[in-house]
Amino acid sequence: MIQKKICMVGAFATGKTSLVSRFVHSIFSEKYHTTVGVKIDKKTLNIQENKLNFILWDIHGEDEFQKLRMSYLRGSAGYLLVVDGTRQNTLEKAFDIQQRVEEAIGKVPFILVLNKEDMTDEWEIEPTAIDAVIKKGWTVIQTSAKNGLGVEEVFQTLAKKILDK
Repeated sequence: MIQKKICMVGAFATGKTSLVSRFVHSIFSEKYHTTVGVKIDKKTLNIQENKLNFILWDIHGEDEFQKLRMSYLRGSAGYLLVVDGTRQNTLEKAFDIQQRVEEAIGKVPFILVLNKEDMTDEWEIEPTAIDAVIKKGWTVIQTSAKNGLGVEEVFQTLAKKILDK
């Protein structure tokens, strides 16, 4: 079995914890719980005839009071950069976080996760902004931790990127 550390990073309240809960436990809660420090979960995936054990590090959201601790990222095989589609500023913060993560651990596979797809009528992020990110060569997947849309796809796609690296 292959073990890989995966980090969930992004701005405060983008749905990182909810995505992990949906993926690992198939549950969603409307209650908001702030992640303090880091929360670790595990899930095994079967990818390309490999058993891949993901160690998921759900790292606290970054805001003006709490910066991402780069030491949490050491040893990561990849990461999910989570953005809240209803808040434009979380995409802007994601660009900054991605640059700092790359400076800290180098180029590792990652996916920009546009979360809260179930609320697209409230989205602030325009399709042109999403197209611009895709033109940068980033993989972008829309998800909803609430209804599960795209959640399995995000983790499967990241696993394939890691194995193909």
